[in-house]
Amino acid sequence: MTELGQARKLRNYIAGEFKDAADGRTTEIINPATGEVYATAPLSGQADVDAAMEAAAAAFPAWRDTTPAERQRALLKIADAFEERAEELIAAESENTGKPLGLTRSEEIPPMVDQIRFFAGAARMLEGRSAGEYMEGLTSFVRREPIGVCAQVAPWNYPMMMGVWKFAPALAAGNTVVLKPSDTTPASTVLMAEIIGSIVPKGVFNVICGDRDTGRAMVEHPTPAMASITGSVRAGMQVAESAAKDLKRVHLELGGKAPVLVFQDADIAAAAEGISEAGFFNAGQDCTAATRVLVHESVHDDFVTALAKAAADTKTGQPDDEDVLYGPLNNADQLAKVSGFIDRLPAHAKVEAGGHRVGDKGYFYAPTVVSGLKQDDEIIQNEVFGPVITVQSFTDEDQALAYANGVEYALASSVWTKDHGRAMRLSRHLDFGCVWINTHIPLVAEMPHGGFKKSGYGKDLSAYGFDDYTRVKHVMTSLES
Repeated sequence: MTELGQARKLRNYIAGEFKDAADGRTTEIINPATGEVYATAPLSGQADVDAAMEAAAAAFPAWRDTTPAERQRALLKIADAFEERAEELIAAESENTGKPLGLTRSEEIPPMVDQIRFFAGAARMLEGRSAGEYMEGLTSFVRREPIGVCAQVAPWNYPMMMGVWKFAPALAAGNTVVLKPSDTTPASTVLMAEIIGSIVPKGVFNVICGDRDTGRAMVEHPTPAMASITGSVRAGMQVAESAAKDLKRVHLELGGKAPVLVFQDADIAAAAEGISEAGFFNAGQDCTAATRVLVHESVHDDFVTALAKAAADTKTGQPDDEDVLYGPLNNADQLAKVSGFIDRLPAHAKVEAGGHRVGDKGYFYAPTVVSGLKQDDEIIQNEVFGPVITVQSFTDEDQALAYANGVEYALASSVWTKDHGRAMRLSRHLDFGCVWINTHIPLVAEMPHGGFKKSGYGKDLSAYGFDDYTRVKHVMTSLES
């Protein structure tokens, strides 16, 4: 790698070495805050995938046989190194995504480091049923073992953090990794490879850059025992279909359309402020973003007024602007997608704030609030993945629940009320992998993250996420010999 801030050439990291694509193909990488090319990255093909898988497979037996304490020490060193080189990671991530530098420093580096340290501890907490005699003369016990080589694909909305969610539990459990960043955001992942590669044995952690075809080749390759992806529903379905051909284990974290239920007893001002921040953070490019608000009819108008004001007070802009909440959308296609949702709004919808691109340089979009929507509207049913919050009205708890569950996604949700009983009833019946109460979007390493329905399956973070990267073996021995 060359110095950050210069136009540069990114390379794959395979078997402990940085390498160009075997056939020399590259793709241009664009800074979404400027719309300008700042780097090139390999457009990896089958030969590169083969090489990375071969390296990971060769490294697996020795890494599998390390003790949990050894893997823990390696992960703790990685966490320390990420802290020491935080400014480099922040700069690379901001160039990748256009994210504000200050928020990347405060909101991403600390949880990433904490999550790595959590999985370092999890490495030493492999659990199974206690040994016992379930049949006379025979003792049984359970082994938890690593799966093998893991093919992992990270998204463009949180390239660094989602990379951590992939590699940390996999390495902690004793697996080896081939990780592919999104084709638009490879810079921070390549830097992570440099850091991690200086700590773990060669071949344990590999990074290959490329496009959808590269990812498809990884999933279809015979070597990996597991394929893990964070991405769109369409991509997840393709991965599941490809992995089914040789029965790979699959871990899918896909889209979201989080309902936010605001009841008449909620603190409207506090709810509007919290929801606007949770909806607009990272330009709404978050599967858990608070972007689908359902408000009781008695406070609907007051809430919309408060939310529209919060949107008007929210600022987007360049990464070095300390006053901005979020930066640009990630790429030109995403800008066109978000704009298209607003352009196609039905006549009964009303844009209360925003609804337009900001400036003509980069891919910035204004914080937007849309009211007057119906349950079957396109913008209610489909994930926008941009700084757009929709508002619907409901009459009672049953209707709120029906509207909330009435989409194909099931990742995250929240309830805003002072009524504890109502909050508990709804937390039981909301069909989402996470239910927040009087807050929205906080995550901790100890708790699982993952959804149901078309939001995928498998858990990130927590002991559940760690378990997903292990397999269970029953061992039975005779007491007679």
